[in-house]
Amino acid sequence: MKKILYVAGEALPFASSGGLGDVIGSLPQALASEEGNDIRVMMPLYSKIESKYRKKFEFVCEKYINLSWRRQYCGVYKYNHKGVTFYYLDNEYYFKRDKLYGEYDDAERFAFFCRACLEILPELDFFPDILHAHDWHAALSVIYLKRCYAVLDERYKDIKSVFTIHNIQYQGQYDFSILGDVFGLMDSDREIVEYGNCINLLKGAIVCADKVSTVSPTYAKEILSPKFSHGLDNVLNMFSYKLSGILNGIDRDYYNPSKDKEIFANFSSRNMSGKEVCKSELQKMLGLPQRDVPMIAVISRRVSHNGLDLVMLAGDDILKDDVQLVVLGQGDNSYEQYFVKLAERYPDKCRALITYNRDLSKQIYSAADVFLMPSKSEPCGLAQMISSRYGAVPVIHETGGLYDSIKDIGCEGGGNGFTFAAYSAYDMLNSVKRACAFYNSDREGYRKLQKKVMLVDFSWKQSAKSYIDLYNQL
Repeated sequence: MKKILYVAGEALPFASSGGLGDVIGSLPQALASEEGNDIRVMMPLYSKIESKYRKKFEFVCEKYINLSWRRQYCGVYKYNHKGVTFYYLDNEYYFKRDKLYGEYDDAERFAFFCRACLEILPELDFFPDILHAHDWHAALSVIYLKRCYAVLDERYKDIKSVFTIHNIQYQGQYDFSILGDVFGLMDSDREIVEYGNCINLLKGAIVCADKVSTVSPTYAKEILSPKFSHGLDNVLNMFSYKLSGILNGIDRDYYNPSKDKEIFANFSSRNMSGKEVCKSELQKMLGLPQRDVPMIAVISRRVSHNGLDLVMLAGDDILKDDVQLVVLGQGDNSYEQYFVKLAERYPDKCRALITYNRDLSKQIYSAADVFLMPSKSEPCGLAQMISSRYGAVPVIHETGGLYDSIKDIGCEGGGNGFTFAAYSAYDMLNSVKRACAFYNSDREGYRKLQKKVMLVDFSWKQSAKSYIDLYNQL
């Protein structure tokens, strides 16, 4: 039996802003069912966690955490969810906010969180075999473990650490003026976190961790090159012996069209009639004509690396055909305005929903025939897996985890989607048109393809074994 502690800024179903929350909500659960492992998760007690969960939390203890010259309260609550013990670290000054991230004092907030995660271990009488930290918000937990706790306290010296990079674009970069004042690090720690004339927490975690993983095998190779590394390729190549890529999975119970209460009608690969109801009801809800034409969905944050520039270049050409396009997401204003204008130009074919709502996204997945995900870079991507689960056939750019999870139907043995290799609007448009032409010319064949993609096993089963192998190496 292994004792594994996950440290992360979010987790489903409690608080989530994207794919990281999905992973922390499902990977620990998959590992807890293997070999009776003792799996625990630490995350902040955000005010936005729903009361239906909060009222079940059990108070464990309180402790004051020293962070540089600060001394801050930390309350600890716990809750067992699907075989995993979750700890929620409470401090209203830091975590009673409208947003999880993007606050002016994120450096201080997550430094407190990382310090508290290590400080409370004696109170819990729990010292894990593995500390597994995720993304820059949790990077300091690895740095503090290596530079402080394992050096000064015998109880911490045998804890091994794994650090997972979910998206290398977000690195936790700060001015050196806060090295001691906010992070509580010494001048001797400067070389550990210094990169590009600033503090870089991701770099520090890569240096300090015993193993570094990322969320797909192809992305692990890509980030060794300047094209994908956002400046960290030199560091990653120096420590490449630590690096591995393990493809993410999804929670097949949470994303289950046969039982999902958020969609208009349930369906399965054996009986797809409910999917037609979902499509018709979504059209009705959005004020689109209730017609049997290919419905293309885009569910994405409005940011450049998600390939929306290609959709902007090809949007009018896509909508010249007899299709419907539903776009959900928010982000960069220029992308938002483009899709609003596109919907105005094609009122019977296009809807732009400038928001993000998980229930609405499920309704769109369940209604769509084609799911477009043309990311310029994609560490793993979960949307292509979720769309497959709901019978929306993916159209993807061959990069990162998209390449590892979706193969073109024209490949030997048949694939589970439509892909394009070159990052170009023309090639993306060609793949979208191939999907729509298949739908229009061979409805029965397309339905078989939808059933096939629904049955692809994107669960955590295989990936969980890969993580166990990684832990065993330590």
